[in-house]
Amino acid sequence: MTAAAVHLWRLWKWGRVLARHGALRGIERDANTPAPVRRLARILRFGTRGPSRPAYAAAFQRIGPAAIKLGQALATRPDLVGEEAARDLSRLQDALPPAPFDQIRAAVEQALGGPLESFYAQFDPEPVGAASIAQVHHAVTTEGRQVAVKVLRPHIEEDFARAIETYEWAAARVESMGGEAARLRPRLVIATFRQWTMRELNLRHEAASASELREGMVAETGFYVPEIDWSRTARRVLTLEWIEGVKLTDRDALLAAGHDMPALAGILVRAFLRQAIVDGFFHADLHQGNLFALPDGRLAAVDFGIMGRIDRQARLWLAEILYGLITGDYRRVAEIHFEAQYVPGHHNVAEFATALRAVGEPIRGLPVKDISVGQMLDGLFTITRDFEMPTQPHLLLLQKTMVMEEGVATALDPDINMWETAEPFLREWLRSELGPETRLADELIRNWRALRSLPDLIRRIDYYYPPPGGAPPAPPLPEVVMIRPRRTGGYVLIALLGALAGFAGAQLV
Repeated sequence: MTAAAVHLWRLWKWGRVLARHGALRGIERDANTPAPVRRLARILRFGTRGPSRPAYAAAFQRIGPAAIKLGQALATRPDLVGEEAARDLSRLQDALPPAPFDQIRAAVEQALGGPLESFYAQFDPEPVGAASIAQVHHAVTTEGRQVAVKVLRPHIEEDFARAIETYEWAAARVESMGGEAARLRPRLVIATFRQWTMRELNLRHEAASASELREGMVAETGFYVPEIDWSRTARRVLTLEWIEGVKLTDRDALLAAGHDMPALAGILVRAFLRQAIVDGFFHADLHQGNLFALPDGRLAAVDFGIMGRIDRQARLWLAEILYGLITGDYRRVAEIHFEAQYVPGHHNVAEFATALRAVGEPIRGLPVKDISVGQMLDGLFTITRDFEMPTQPHLLLLQKTMVMEEGVATALDPDINMWETAEPFLREWLRSELGPETRLADELIRNWRALRSLPDLIRRIDYYYPPPGGAPPAPPLPEVVMIRPRRTGGYVLIALLGALAGFAGAQLV
């Protein structure tokens, strides 16, 4: 276990970098920041001259790979870091100098168990992209197929483990201060972040996610997921089909290639809704750098390290919430929040519906370009504070992806109305999921499962309530922790006193 002094030293180094980039001023100004954290921010800022405008993204980039990933996660939590910081962190890029090719070659050969040339006829030593966790090279297999090869950076697992351990230590201390810090659950934020990164650090897991998403997207013909080359994939190396297309980051190239920008935006919205609402398994990193427009007009995705999963009940709640906001049924949206226990039960449903109306009505029916995202987020965060809504861990990734996907769709088509695009899809899905046929099928399934469990239930009743004359089973014994003190002098003294008392009693008799 790492000593507290080590955590403090790491936090001091990182804090000084943040201070030099002016990134601690927001923490000091926020009324919800615990007083000890505010004082620490002032100490860290002492003697530094930061810029007039905080450069959050630049600070996290300077600290290192783990901080870049943490910054990207915090960009989805303006309720936690503030709207200004979240907006700046959303520009955080994963680009880093590539690792030397000899290290990459060694990593590939060790992971695949043989010389590089036995797997790839060609392997470009210059990466097409170098991110904080891995870098990607273009290659040609010995069978002549063009592929992309993703390789983890050397020692990246150890670097992340050290950083996350300190993040967890700091989050626990901040949350213990109570108040708003406890409601925002920073420990849960870091736990979710650990889960994301641990999955990203296992490329075999990423390959499995891509394969599952590919199967789920068969019905969405406009959205393409590349095929995995399992024979050249291991924990630290991932090989998948090479995508020939135009990155959505290059708008000029998209226009020059004659792509229909509104059509691409529509494909993205429908694909995300199908993943999140219908399948409950979605690509949670849909930024422009991970999306390509193919020559035939389809949209392709890459980088499947961060994926989200939602169970059926949560998807039903989510679909009803979105549909209720689209149609203005704020009462139903409020009821769902209480059914899902997102809002503590002592609050009033009608009051919550009124608060939702105050946020939803000003933006309903407007194109995204005319919506003030800042005002909308400010209204939503006020609601979460006023109604004491704790952070929902299973929705963190979804919230992040929804914001990101909306931004990409708007960049493609500034006039797109996300509500209008989503409304037909949600209406049809809800009709199929909440219609009488589905309700009857669900009831039959529940009754069949209950019927199948009856024999086991009867056996358990017979076990715990046997017929007359049989002894019931003994209750389970509690586990007792034996305390063994280092010094036994006290026990010796007690034994001597007991012996003396017994001897005296015998004399009196």
